[in-house]
Amino acid sequence: MSRIADTFATLKAAGRHALIPYITAGDPDPHLTVPLLFELVDAGANILEIGVPFSDPMADGPVIQRAGERALAKGVTLASVLEMVRTFRATNTKTPVVLMGYANPIEAMGRQPFVAAARAAGVDGLIIVDLPPEECETFAFDIRAADMDLIFLLAPTSTPARIQSIVRLASGYLYYVSLTGVTGAGNIDLKDVLAHLEPIRRLTPLPIGVGFGIRDGATARAICTVADAAIIGSRLIQEIEAAGADRAVRQVGLFVRAIRTEMDNRS
Repeated sequence: MSRIADTFATLKAAGRHALIPYITAGDPDPHLTVPLLFELVDAGANILEIGVPFSDPMADGPVIQRAGERALAKGVTLASVLEMVRTFRATNTKTPVVLMGYANPIEAMGRQPFVAAARAAGVDGLIIVDLPPEECETFAFDIRAADMDLIFLLAPTSTPARIQSIVRLASGYLYYVSLTGVTGAGNIDLKDVLAHLEPIRRLTPLPIGVGFGIRDGATARAICTVADAAIIGSRLIQEIEAAGADRAVRQVGLFVRAIRTEMDNRS
């Protein structure tokens, strides 16, 4: 069983839900990424999503765009992100790590060399925002053959045909985008999310995480009444941005612990 599948199974058996935070590798400083990962785990994160900075992040809002720009300005590359994962994995062999980014850096490295390097570093899953299922069937097979998961985004605008093509290739979990548009925009309509998740669940047993619009413990807890995981990105990046390098690790810990506590509050 993969680390991702094992994590979801363990949480389900305990009646809990996954907290999946997202940070951009290299923000606010490359030397802080690994300490941030350890702090996120200590604060209650179950799966870590690490953004690979890219110069044209079309699905990201201004908050994550700025994080990517800060990381790129400090020289962060796909290769250096993999090295960060390798360093984290040398100590933590349990927490799943998912890389989230765009196809261009992978294509520049080469798909096969990337798959081998990601597996060797200890990556568990990949979210490639701009790689549609129609263009990645062989790639998906190669990723699964390397014991990693290819995780796809689904949105309110996804058609039944699109959903079917995605669940046929997806593994690990599905990332449901609760809002149309870019990250960090709008407020979640819980009834609308539920209405969209029900037909997806009829097609796949994969866990479903919901992101885009989760900003605090209350929204994370609410979304977990209909989903298996709460994914929080832009709001977390805002905390890092406001805290600065000197206080980023401590502030991230405080913020994520509060969310985890609220998610586990059964009163």
